Amino acid sequence: MDTWNAVEDYYDGLLLGEDPALDAAREANAAAGLPPIDVSPAQGKMLHLLARAIGARRVLEVGTLGGYSTIWLARAVQPEGSVVTCELDPHHAAVARANLERAGLAETVDVRVGPALRTLEGLTGPFDLAFVDADKTSNAEYFAHAVRLSRPGGVIVVDNVVRGGRVVDADGDEAVAGTRRFAAALAAEERVDATVIQTVGSKGHDGFALAVVR
Repeated sequence: MDTWNAVEDYYDGLLLGEDPALDAAREANAAAGLPPIDVSPAQGKMLHLLARAIGARRVLEVGTLGGYSTIWLARAVQPEGSVVTCELDPHHAAVARANLERAGLAETVDVRVGPALRTLEGLTGPFDLAFVDADKTSNAEYFAHAVRLSRPGGVIVVDNVVRGGRVVDADGDEAVAGTRRFAAALAAEERVDATVIQTVGSKGHDGFALAVVR
């Protein structure tokens, strides 16, 4: 793991640099007592680049937390684009809104508070990119809504699908069971082409699913 972190630090230093708004968001999240489960800076920039690469103008995010990944996505769709992000916890949403305001992105992002499935049921598409990073037990349902709401050619990213390798454990915990249920749904969904990429670094051993809607 020391090697993973050293490599990540090396490339972050070369390719990312300092960013006052993003740094302030991470500090504010920690000060507010939010769990330290944001995407890494490298993962945030990957989301940003994916959104730019497909010319995304409407982005859907499931799982706002303190808005760190939301900032990366919102910057990718500016100036005319928008992000809808779903957050269950009102405290997390308040922290996210403050972070987005500080980053100059409050007008770009619509933070929806409440159970994500209820929010998703009321949304209409199409979205160009969807990023799912919320409770793992509902990932199959979040994914189904993301497919429904995506345009042809749209991209869907689902985070934390490897879980330190525990995804292969048929008798794993609820998060593992939810991830395996999502994996089965991904394999059965004929409207997407998909793959999974394993990752290592400061977030440990994990990975994400990447799907493109046909």
